[in-house]
Amino acid sequence: MNRPQSLTELYVAFTRLALQGFGGVLAVAQRELVERLEWMSKEEFVETLAIAQVLPGPNVVNLSLMVGDRFFGTRGAMAALAGMLSLPAVIVLLLAMVYGELRNYPVAADALRGMGAVAAGLVLATGIKLLPALYKSPLGRWQALGFALAAFVLIGLLRWPLITVLAILGGGGMALAWWRLK
Repeated sequence: MNRPQSLTELYVAFTRLALQGFGGVLAVAQRELVERLEWMSKEEFVETLAIAQVLPGPNVVNLSLMVGDRFFGTRGAMAALAGMLSLPAVIVLLLAMVYGELRNYPVAADALRGMGAVAAGLVLATGIKLLPALYKSPLGRWQALGFALAAFVLIGLLRWPLITVLAILGGGGMALAWWRLK
């Protein structure tokens, strides 16, 4: 397993990661941290992402904090967070100003709809790519897929509140994993 050699390398890696992830950084984070930089295994990425998803705040921000902390403690967490947010924040502010001028043009709305579809496809492709990591999960592949299907049905079709689904399925998944690890 590789590791970043400096806080600067960590900052640059997360800046590059954030700049590639227009509309969603999760797919890029997996590719960069696991495949390109080799700072984490697939299993470590899935475990860290699972923790990041139950913490308050954006998943990838939580992930950056945990990865930075893993290598350099609090200073690493701050460097990774700065990499995720500093340059992208400037770009978003500039884009907001440009969008303010172009929002009445149908082409701008169509472009944003297209970008949303691409982002959804990237998230789906990342999920499929990470399926092999479920073999080593205490839940097992089929139970984990069952939880994912239940979440889709409850949120996507039945429109249950996210907090309720998270409490039921998250709590149930943790209890089942804990029971199996005993």
